Amino acid sequence: MTYKITGFEPVSLFRFFEEISAIPRGSYNEKAISDFLVDFAKTRGLWYHQDALHNVIIKKPGSKGAEHLPAVMMQGHTDMVCEKLAEASHDFEKDGLELIVENGVLRANGTTLGADNGIAVALMLAVLDDDKLAHPPLECVFTSQEEVGLGGAATLDKSLLSARTMINLDSEDEGVATVSCAGGMRFAMTRPITRHTASGKLLTIEISGLLGGHSGIDIDKERQNGIILLARLVNRLLHETNAELVSLGGGSKDNAIPRETSATLVVSADEIEKAQSLAQALADDFSAEIRPFEPDFACTVCVRDGSADVVSREDAKAFVSAICLAPNGVRQRNLKQDGFVVTSLNLGIAKLDDTTATLVFAPRSSVASLQEDTKERLFLLAETFGFACEITGAYPGWRFAEESPIRDLFKESYQTLFGAELKIEAIHAGLECGLFSDAMPELDAIAVGPTIRGCHTPDEYLPLDSCARFYTLLVDVLARLAK
Repeated sequence: MTYKITGFEPVSLFRFFEEISAIPRGSYNEKAISDFLVDFAKTRGLWYHQDALHNVIIKKPGSKGAEHLPAVMMQGHTDMVCEKLAEASHDFEKDGLELIVENGVLRANGTTLGADNGIAVALMLAVLDDDKLAHPPLECVFTSQEEVGLGGAATLDKSLLSARTMINLDSEDEGVATVSCAGGMRFAMTRPITRHTASGKLLTIEISGLLGGHSGIDIDKERQNGIILLARLVNRLLHETNAELVSLGGGSKDNAIPRETSATLVVSADEIEKAQSLAQALADDFSAEIRPFEPDFACTVCVRDGSADVVSREDAKAFVSAICLAPNGVRQRNLKQDGFVVTSLNLGIAKLDDTTATLVFAPRSSVASLQEDTKERLFLLAETFGFACEITGAYPGWRFAEESPIRDLFKESYQTLFGAELKIEAIHAGLECGLFSDAMPELDAIAVGPTIRGCHTPDEYLPLDSCARFYTLLVDVLARLAK
């Protein structure tokens, strides 16, 4: 293939990233990337294991003189969040990413970049491929389905791993090491609906231009949830006009803050002017409310003739009311830790099909009792409006360790290489470290990585110089572990 990333070292790191970017690897579609990793291991004569969920483990003996040392695990996930601009024609099931390099920054054309967590895959491959590096025995773990509930890490046979030191490569700030994270789950609510045909004027409302973002990392940045905004508007229309709901939906991932949403309603000809004016006035109010932190917010209101199958008034009211009353965003902070987010949730998906209304949330908390409180509130919401509930993909938080040799080693290395102090923090996003720590007693873990911005959105980008510096840090830490 023709490589686009040039002028950065090591060359192999960026070539591996380009090669895996050519492979579709959305969640639940990881077979091709899994087979790529197996072929990599076979070609180099390395031990490997591939399971039914497309997790892969690749092991490499320690470098000369370090063969006898305890193994070290490096770990990252192969799947990516598949988000794109509304006008993008990209098919995540079969198309590779179209990479763009501008001024030392890597992004994708109209889609997520998949640096979360493709950069981890590329980092591990670059290390495994270089026989000149000093390192202890390596156990590189490539997990699947991380973005949809950490499914791969949950099912991986951890008895195949001997390492009790873990370097997770799914952190997204150069110069920052993560040492604790929140637990989470996928909470889905569904309700049967009925429809009947109605005619009149079709009123369509579309919200776009919101920043969106990662439902853990960006939940505290006042980024607006497009589903919540649109439900506010539709609720007013349902109460103040004779509008009937045809559709209201947005979001494709529970762990991404919805950026684009749309709704269609049928309104009688004698009330369409009133409905259109009300919708536009509310859109203007929203704009005034959120412009300081959502500068590109847009809301369009269009009218056309037609008929459609509308949701019954009772079902429409239940659906819209549940959205309007749903808890969303930051629920609790720790003011003693600079306002660190302890508990939150994100309404990531809302949709209406012919017979079912669906809402999907991503609750997160680093405190188990507060996570239970969020669950109880969602159960009450569901009960109030006639929804059934399903919880999937639950994963534990990762507790802070008072003593951590790998944390100390990274701090020493960072200080030596860059003359600065490595920042240590907890994050509100979910990491797979908790699942490994629960299953592997006395595991000493840390999460690190280069800078990535705009994760889970088409604005995602990767500064290439940050990757190069981080690779230097990782190689230095491995060399220190080989002594």
